[in-house]
Amino acid sequence: MSPRWEPNPDVRRGRHVVHHLHAHLVFVTRYRRTVFNDEMLTRCEEIMRKVCEDFEADLIEFNGGEDHVHLLVHYPPTVALSNLVNSLKGVSSRRLRQEFTGHANQPITHGRFWSGSYFAGSCGGTPLHVVKDYIENQKRPD
Repeated sequence: MSPRWEPNPDVRRGRHVVHHLHAHLVFVTRYRRTVFNDEMLTRCEEIMRKVCEDFEADLIEFNGGEDHVHLLVHYPPTVALSNLVNSLKGVSSRRLRQEFTGHANQPITHGRFWSGSYFAGSCGGTPLHVVKDYIENQKRPD
């Protein structure tokens, strides 16, 4: 390793890759029904933290409101984000509906807890305009 390079503990290393991937995920309940209370959000965080561990990802931050949750996930490049999202939503839906039967199983949701859609945004790193300028200013061989 170059002595001028200070290792960043947040940057992960694999056999053939160095990565620092974060995603901000937002899941909303079906029909934006207000179902979450503090106890459910705490349990949802536990469930989602376990799912992330199974994918060798880290749930960095978690919070939510009555009808949605926000997650900040640090994940490896071997994980397709859509697969992680499907597992997070599927496992949490199943467990929350089992454990909070009267509260989470509202007849109008037709056996679904989460909305079919979600938000995913990349986070961290250098602003796009800096990366664009860096790439644009690379010296091309003659």
